This record gives sequence, C-alpha cells and structure tokens, in this order.
Amino acid sequence: MNGKWLRFSATMATMLSLAMVLNGCGGGNGGGGNGGGTNGGTTTNTGKKKFLSMGTSPIGGTFQQVGDSLCVVLNKNGGDNNWKAQARGTKGSQQNIRLLDQGEYDLGISNSAISYNAVNGTGVWEKKFEIRAITTIAPLVAMFVTKSDSGIKTIQDLKGKRVICGPNGAGFEMFIEPLLEAHGVKLSDFTKLNANFADSVTQLSDNVADAAFLGGAVPSPAIQQASVLGIHLIPFEEEARKQLVKDYPFFSEITVKAGTYDDLKEDYHGLNVGAMHLITSADQDDEFVYQITKTIWTNRAKISHPGAKKFINEKNAPRNTGTEFHPGAIRYYKEAGIWPEAAEEGEAGDDAPATDDQSGDANE
Repeated sequence: MNGKWLRFSATMATMLSLAMVLNGCGGGNGGGGNGGGTNGGTTTNTGKKKFLSMGTSPIGGTFQQVGDSLCVVLNKNGGDNNWKAQARGTKGSQQNIRLLDQGEYDLGISNSAISYNAVNGTGVWEKKFEIRAITTIAPLVAMFVTKSDSGIKTIQDLKGKRVICGPNGAGFEMFIEPLLEAHGVKLSDFTKLNANFADSVTQLSDNVADAAFLGGAVPSPAIQQASVLGIHLIPFEEEARKQLVKDYPFFSEITVKAGTYDDLKEDYHGLNVGAMHLITSADQDDEFVYQITKTIWTNRAKISHPGAKKFINEKNAPRNTGTEFHPGAIRYYKEAGIWPEAAEEGEAGDDAPATDDQSGDANE
C-alpha cells in the first residue's frame, strides 16, 4: 500500500464530520419551533427574559458553530434588552427560511445564494419569501476538483462525465447551475451524482466519480484531503467569472494563493459562490433588529468563531448578496457610519471589492 493511500485512509475519519457542514443547505418544511412569539418569531416575554431562536444547521455544522458563537455574544452583551438567544439545530438554509416564513423562529443563518433564490421565488422555491438580511458573515469558496490524471482540464470537459454536485437536496444547484451555464454547460450534460464531502473524496479515489464540487474555508479540509490523490482544480474562464459577478450579487471574485494545496502551483482565480449571512423575516420589529445588529457589530471582536470574527467587518457586514437588508439593520449601519453611500433600498455594498484572503466556512 503506497504512502499516499495510507495518508488518505488515515484522514477519512476526520472527513466524516464535514458531511454535517454541507447539510446546512438542506431542505425541509419547518418544524422545531417553540411558537407563541410576536412579530412572527419565537420571542416570548416571561417577565424576566425574552427568549428568541436562531435557526442554524445540524449539530457539528459550521452554521451551528457560528450560531452558537453569535448567541453567546448576544446573551453576554444584551444589556437592557434582557433577551436569551438560543442557536437551534435545523437542516440548514432552506429550513431556516421556511421557519422564519412560518413565524416559528426569530433569526436564521443561510447561504446567500439560497436566500437570493428564495426572495426571488426561483430555484426550488414555490413562492417569493419575505426575508431580510441583518449581517453578511463569511464567504464560501468552491470549485470543481478532479484527479490530475482524469484528463479533465476545463469545465467543458465535464460533459459526459460523472460529477458530484453536493448532497441530495442541499441546494448546490442554485449556484452550480449558473456557474456551468456561464461556461456553456448544463447539468444535463453530465451524470449528476450526490454525496457529502467525505464521500466525494472517497468516490474520486475509487473512480466512482470523475469530478466533485468541493470547497469551504481556505484551505478547504476536503480539498486538502483530496490532494493526496493528486488533483487538478478546474479553472473558471476569466470572462465567465467576471460575468457571473456582474449578473449575480452572491458571486464575488477570490484568489486562492499558489501553495495553498500541494498541487496548486499558481494562483487560482476563483469565486465566492455564496456568503453565510444572518437573516430574519421582513415583518420583524425594527427596533429588535436594530438592537441585534448593534450588539453583534459592537461586540464582533468577542465572537469566538474565527471566520465570523474576521469577516464581520466594515466592508463585509453591510455587503449586498442579493437579499434586501432589514430597515433596523440599515438604521444601525448608517448610525455606525459603515452603510455604503451608494446603497439604498437594500442594495448594500454592491461595489465593495472582494479581498484575496476571503476564506469563510460558509459551506452550508
């Protein structure tokens, strides 16, 4: 047994936990809420504490980790608000949006590509959902990965191949489909497979799949583990990449530096394919959202999750990802002096540049 395979096998146990990260895109039709809240949420006033719920992802997923860290900040720094925030495990973005729509939760974490489709009633969504953004948290960097000896060099080469596009029902198609179409490829041009990150790497190793859509933080643990196989990061065409950024607010350009992965000899000009962001319902009380926004922003240095702490900053927090910001959030950002001057009616930060080191964990 060669050394590469031994290193690959030894790390697969760690990879199993990454499946929980991916589940954050998962669907679902509600459930799990406390109910009984005003303003369409689970906020209840017992006379001592106001209890509010934040939808995240399955336990162990990144949304759950970020949600826990945000709730700690809210609970320790709420001041006169006297609230008690709790991060609740869900199936992720799609379920969180439905829970907000049903009035069962007060807050939720979502992938901005999923939210963009929800507010427009496109993709898997059967109607336009009235959700609003509070803060943009961190980016997701992802791309198609194949073994270096597969013969696949471009996105066009995926035609006729077996390609993993995330877990079944995760919603990856909402950003994969426009990405492919920009390169003249359709989902129907190849055999679409579904698997979590851990299984994706295994299937690449076993030649069950020819390529997989992988990503997350930079460096991505999944791509690092796949690197022991000898991999090729399939490039995006420059013109297609720029057009995607122009056409879709949840895409932004990102450079992955040479040496980030063993087989990456030159800088990789990639894409943030959707940012993790905190959302709420459109009819949520303005003052409540103002106080939530203010508490998170003024205490951002206390956030324990490194990705959230890094990217809740002046440029990123009010950055437009395609979902209109809640008026309560806009009011605070203007007060804090970080609301982009050109941004009105929810179009925050359209021209805010993406930095080369964006590396959030928002793979949900």
